[in-house]
Amino acid sequence: MFAGTRRRSLQYADIHHFGASMPLGKRRTSVAVRVGRVMIGGGAPIVVQSMTNTDTADVEATFRQVRDLVRAGSELVRVTVNTDEAAAAVPRVFERLAATGIDVPLVGDFHFNGHKLLKAHAACAEALAKYRINPGNVGRGSKRDPQFAEMIDAACRYDKPVRIGVNWGSLDQDLLTRMMDENSRSPEPRDALDVLREATVVSALESAMKAEQLGLPHDRIVISTKVSGVQDLVAIYRTLAERCDYPLHLGLTEAGMGSKGIVASTAALSVLLQEGIGDTIRISLTPEPGGDRTREVIVAQEILQSMGLRAFAPMVIACPGCGRTTSTYFQELAQRIQGYIRQRMPAWKETRDGVEEMTVAVMGCVVNGPGESKHANIGISLPGTGERPVAPVYEDGRKTVTLKGERIAEEFQELVERYVERRYAEKGTP
Repeated sequence: MFAGTRRRSLQYADIHHFGASMPLGKRRTSVAVRVGRVMIGGGAPIVVQSMTNTDTADVEATFRQVRDLVRAGSELVRVTVNTDEAAAAVPRVFERLAATGIDVPLVGDFHFNGHKLLKAHAACAEALAKYRINPGNVGRGSKRDPQFAEMIDAACRYDKPVRIGVNWGSLDQDLLTRMMDENSRSPEPRDALDVLREATVVSALESAMKAEQLGLPHDRIVISTKVSGVQDLVAIYRTLAERCDYPLHLGLTEAGMGSKGIVASTAALSVLLQEGIGDTIRISLTPEPGGDRTREVIVAQEILQSMGLRAFAPMVIACPGCGRTTSTYFQELAQRIQGYIRQRMPAWKETRDGVEEMTVAVMGCVVNGPGESKHANIGISLPGTGERPVAPVYEDGRKTVTLKGERIAEEFQELVERYVERRYAEKGTP
């Protein structure tokens, strides 16, 4: 059970998603914003989203990446809309997805020329489920307000929600200069970092207020304030959570590659999620050259599932290994079972109620092996160095069989499959 720290007025929510019933703890109260078939905020499950890195004008490449991200579990996918060619491609990508039975809301990411593209490409404006507007990039000086107004007008005309997405790297310089000047004249000037954080919050909230004044309903606005520092992100979102009830999109921008990006994103988002702050998340990982874009989706899911907020796929519990486990067999089996579960999960999710909450233990020796295996739904305790070459299997806390020989991996995999068939009822059956 998740119990977050109270930030504003909070509520309990019992959320049902894809057959999973996972009670959330106290979460910050926010309005509900519908994005296509997905609800953000209002007590709905925290939504996982991602973004393509293809040239959107390349319809086939963009379609394939959106498809892969959705299959990995992304519930919203953002695409870059930066040129006429990209805008013209959006409805074609949408049609390709629909033709293959993929129903995922597409979010258009606009900078600099969004007002022109939305006006010139009505089919793009209609196909997108949400627009992302960066108030720091809609125009400078006298052009800013009219161009922002044009984008909000498009959102109103096509009945689309908007994410006001402030990014520290492209913060409205006019606003920042004004606030820095006001601070320097103050009898007790604040630290420059505090002013920068405040300017980020003000940019988001003032832009949201302008959008409402231009006719965009209150329940059609999501806010994000992306920065690259963990402590800055936590401080800014805590302030946002206290000052508004818009749904908040969490993400550490420019998080980096590999373990650095994963650790930094997890450190920042986990603090906020634990406090009940956040309605949708993205893990902005820089992929390795030729790397799989879906990694960011898996990391987002694992953060939420590790915290007990959502269930996406059965969890494989495996020990780290020590001097008792000089053989790599248990590591190979754990990896094999993890891959098998991810491969089977799409079919299981369609047919088996609650399978995403299953835990599978693959342990390497007698010290913790039997105990951890008993705590899992199904677990195996492999022999460590010098132990008898047998592997007891436990199901729901009871030893059911002992595996031996060369086919332990294959036999345990078959036991997992049979356990799923027996333990989790087929959807639609009474």
